[in-house]
This record gives sequence, C-alpha cells and structure tokens, in this order.
Amino acid sequence: MAATELLIEARSRELAPGFMVRRILPFAARRHVGPFVFLDHMGPVDAGPRGLADVRPHPHIGLATVTWLFSGEIIHRDSLGYVQPIRPGELNWMNAGHGITHSERMPEHPDGSTTHLHGVQAWVAVPRAMEESEPFFTHVGADRLPVVFQPGARLTVIAGTAYGATAQVDIPSPLFYVEARLDTGTELALPDEYEERAIYVAGGCVTTPDGELGEGTMAVFTPGAPVTIRAETAATVMLLGGAPLDGERHIFWNFVSSDRARIEKAKADWQAGRFPRVPGETEFIPLPD
Repeated sequence: MAATELLIEARSRELAPGFMVRRILPFAARRHVGPFVFLDHMGPVDAGPRGLADVRPHPHIGLATVTWLFSGEIIHRDSLGYVQPIRPGELNWMNAGHGITHSERMPEHPDGSTTHLHGVQAWVAVPRAMEESEPFFTHVGADRLPVVFQPGARLTVIAGTAYGATAQVDIPSPLFYVEARLDTGTELALPDEYEERAIYVAGGCVTTPDGELGEGTMAVFTPGAPVTIRAETAATVMLLGGAPLDGERHIFWNFVSSDRARIEKAKADWQAGRFPRVPGETEFIPLPD
C-alpha cells in the first residue's frame, strides 16, 4: 500500500489587488483533509504599509480561520471589536459561526518601511451542530503554545493534539496542526492516531516514503499508513489533519456550510449590508461573480 494518496501543487491566486498567494486547499481532487477545507501560503513578500497585502473587510460563516506567520505582522480587526496584531509564532483562531466580518491589514510603520510577510492561513470547517454558533476570536501568545523538541526538530503545536502536547485553544473536532522546523537529515514520524493526514512543505525539501517534495507541495497520506518524512535540507513543514468531516461542505468565496441554501442567504446578506461591520472601517470587498 502506497503511503501517499495524492500530491497537490500550490496554485497562484490573487488575494488582494497585486497580492498573490499560493492556494493548496481546496483542490478539485481533494476538498479537505480532516476538517481543514482551505490552506493558503502567503508570501514571502515585502508588503505595506497600507497597500499591497491589505485585505479589506470581508465576511465568513461556518468556519474558523487560523492565521500563522513565519515573518512579518498583520493587523486583524473584526466586527466583534477585536484589534489584534498577529506576529510570528502566535495562534489566532477566529470562529465565524453564523457570521463575522474582519479585515487583515499591514501595520503602519512611522518610517514608511515595508513588512516582510510570510505565513499560512487555514480554515477549519466546524461541525454542523456549530455552524450557527456565536462568533468569537481567540489570540494565544507564542509563550503559551506547546513546543516539542526532538533531535533536529522543533515542533510547535498550533491547534489540537500531537506529539504528546495539546494547544491551549478549544477546538470543535479532533485535529492536529503543527509547524515542524527540521534540520537537514532529520527524520520525523507523523501522528498515527488521526485518519486523515497531510503535510505542506512551506520551505526546503523533504522525502516521504514515496519520493521527494519541494516547497509549495502538499502530500495527502493514505489512512492507516505509517509515514516518516526526512528533511533533505533545512525545512519548514506544516502537519495537519484530523477526523473526517461530519458530511460534505459547500464553499463559495468566504462562506462554508453543509447547506447550499445557507450560502445563498449569506451571499444575499453581504450584498444587502446585513453582516456586522468592522468598527472604524468603511471599505469592503464586494461579493464576487
């Protein structure tokens, strides 16, 4: 039995005018891995202030966003009133529930300098019973995230449970999300307690049981197959997965739901201005065609 079920190469997408990202999930042949329904690789890019890489206010339903930075800074503002700088090594989990609006902008440096932005953003689909829950935002500082050290490896558990450690944020379903920083030659076994598992190579080069993966590639692994990866160079790898979703999800733009009609309602609500506004923000992203 092959350990690798599918390879996904990142595709370029324009997230904001002039700001290109690499999109991994969703993919035509694989819409999600565990509850992870979306993964974007941002940068590295010199961005800002107040321009390139700014994402104007936009809505979400039915998901939790997980922003993770390797470098740079993003200023998060949302319709609950939170204003939170997001910096490397910090967990930022925003549960959209029945509806939230937020913006993500570059910091304004007094000297007008740019921000070297590099990171990933994931979306986690919440269980159907929680899709209409109240929205909330959680920020966890770098000093509160568990870090597991193995020979040649530094493993930060961003969310869920892996390698004997559990992140300090309530999660809606069994999952793991880990940043693995690996020295050249390091071998790392993936958690085997989850049915659905994948890795995304954010930097460097690794070998899986079925071959070599470079930056910008995701490998989705066969359920139950033992998987050990080896860093052929110094590498940064995102490890993710969890229990299968409790039913299929529909995705349109920033909306995720088990019910197509709910997405149509969200589209109509955004066009009609019925979503809550971000305090102090007047711009917005129109509903796409």
